[in-house]
Amino acid sequence: MARVRAPELKGRGWLNTGGKELSIVELRGKIVLLDFWTFCCINCLHVLDELRPLEEKYGDVLIVIGVHSPKFEHEKDPEALAAAVERYGVEHPVLDDPELHTWTQYAAKAWPTLSVVDPEGYVVASMAGEGHAEGLRRMIDELIAIHEAKSTLHRGDGPFVPPPSADTLLRFPGKALPLPDGRLLVSDSARHQLAVLSADLSTVEQRIGSGMRGRTDGAAKQASLSEPQGLCLLPPNVAGTVGYDVVVADTVNHLLRGLRLATGETVTIAGTGRQWRSTVDDHAHDARSMDLSSPWDVAWYQGKIIIAMAGTHTLWWFDPVKRTVGVYAGTTVEALRDGPLPDVWLA
Repeated sequence: MARVRAPELKGRGWLNTGGKELSIVELRGKIVLLDFWTFCCINCLHVLDELRPLEEKYGDVLIVIGVHSPKFEHEKDPEALAAAVERYGVEHPVLDDPELHTWTQYAAKAWPTLSVVDPEGYVVASMAGEGHAEGLRRMIDELIAIHEAKSTLHRGDGPFVPPPSADTLLRFPGKALPLPDGRLLVSDSARHQLAVLSADLSTVEQRIGSGMRGRTDGAAKQASLSEPQGLCLLPPNVAGTVGYDVVVADTVNHLLRGLRLATGETVTIAGTGRQWRSTVDDHAHDARSMDLSSPWDVAWYQGKIIIAMAGTHTLWWFDPVKRTVGVYAGTTVEALRDGPLPDVWLA
């Protein structure tokens, strides 16, 4: 079977390269993984997080390049793209391809699509969707063995150049929650923290979370989160029963966390840390044993927390007293359709 040379990378410009344009030819000697994504696609965001361990493990032989291929008009805005790259902590070069030149050359048909280029510059695999991390790991190991034997693999640093960090009070806050004492609790999403702001909104009085991605429970400075988003204050009687005051949607960790305002302590209250990949049912499940999928926002309604489960295009419920969760509305179909709660389509 004839091998196919990887087409050149063509777009409007580059991010995370220090202003340098990259060429597929110049990347020979490395395994190149092209991630065709767009920043409003939750499945694409899942892939960003699936790739992080691979980038860390194979950093001297693997170069991940995000090829941003916009689906909607707003996603073509270069400033919006730059903000998304920072917001989601993308730590690899990104090609801005608003006219879908590179997307077309690699015959991508769906968001996300991954294409693997071997150290000799040939396309060796292409796959659509998410959930390919284990298969990619095996493929990378095989390519390393093959090309080390052929002396065509070159180890060393990649072309990623981190942008300068922004000196701001908050960075991409996801939700602001008024507290009973007049202060404001904010999910400082890009910094993986929660911030308690003074009543005049000018001072951060406390930060909750280490600032590093993680899912450790514990005291304010030791706990860790990953891109927290939604916040919901529990009614006082419920908070007194369960031992925490605020429910936090810890989005990238696929968890709900409970926050004790008096101490800043964080505890996991729902989810396993694994992404939900099952089928919809109408049963109640033990909250700590049930996988979740990118919980984005939370709200109190009729005695339960309602969860916007972005990763599955559904709404779920969580009972903090009974410590159970279940599906509230939606079928996982990504579309718009009204109807009875079990039959609606959400996006």
